[in-house]
Amino acid sequence: MGKNASILLINKKRGLTSFTSLNDIKRTIDPKVGHAGTLDKFAEGLLIVLTGSMTKLNILFSQMDKQYRAHIQFGSETDTLDPEGEVIAESAIPSYETILQAIPSFVGEGEQEPPAYSALHINGKRASKLVRQGKQVVMPKRPITIFSFTPISYEAGVLVADIHVSKGTYIRSIARDLGIACGSRAHLTALTRTSIGPFSLDEAVDAKQTEDLVSSMQYTDAYLKRLETISIFEIPDSDLFRVANGGYPHRMTCIKEGRDAVFGALYSKDGILRAVSNLQENRLIAQIHPFSGGKTV
Repeated sequence: MGKNASILLINKKRGLTSFTSLNDIKRTIDPKVGHAGTLDKFAEGLLIVLTGSMTKLNILFSQMDKQYRAHIQFGSETDTLDPEGEVIAESAIPSYETILQAIPSFVGEGEQEPPAYSALHINGKRASKLVRQGKQVVMPKRPITIFSFTPISYEAGVLVADIHVSKGTYIRSIARDLGIACGSRAHLTALTRTSIGPFSLDEAVDAKQTEDLVSSMQYTDAYLKRLETISIFEIPDSDLFRVANGGYPHRMTCIKEGRDAVFGALYSKDGILRAVSNLQENRLIAQIHPFSGGKTV
């Protein structure tokens, strides 16, 4: 198990892919890195990054709802539904009143057709790769929920809005569908992810700022405690040696029961996070070790 297991909140910059934005973390923290919830290259904002054995908790973070600040350009639609694509359709720019009338129909549960230019797989192959090969791709609709859609401003055909959605929802598709609903066409010109579940962009650090990056590892404990889907346990001192060597504790006292929890955070009596366990399989998936000046991460 990696000694630098951590949960990091990163502010991904525009122009970087989610994958390349992890390079500094691989060099500074741990070569084993994963992220929960991809951001497109043109987008920016909050990216939850997991290092070391914490990558096994990806499923917990991937299920969370997300909030975005979107800039939607009306009058044209691109093949990628973002500013990096080629214009494939144009139409008149709708009035603000028309847009305001259309937005309520998007709020709530529904089905969405994902963008063809996406990382989703069709018959085992990435959809975006198939499209670039000139193949016709039909993207199956899937259920999503739009919790809120709040317009902020509308100027020169660009709607700025805050959108709160369930996991797996594409804001690019919302822009496309809103354009059509308004009798126009539309695509995203900018996108910022402002939150994932209980985590906010305000808490994020720049991956290139090494000192801030290393310092932020100390918050792994606090981030775990904010998850509603993880249980918190206390283990006796007599089991500390066993846990430090990868063994499952003989006794655990439940402090907080998570909702449908599969994973548990194991603390010693002095309040220090010692390990994360898979409760269904009765095994440790992450041992937590001191890092940088004795801080627990």
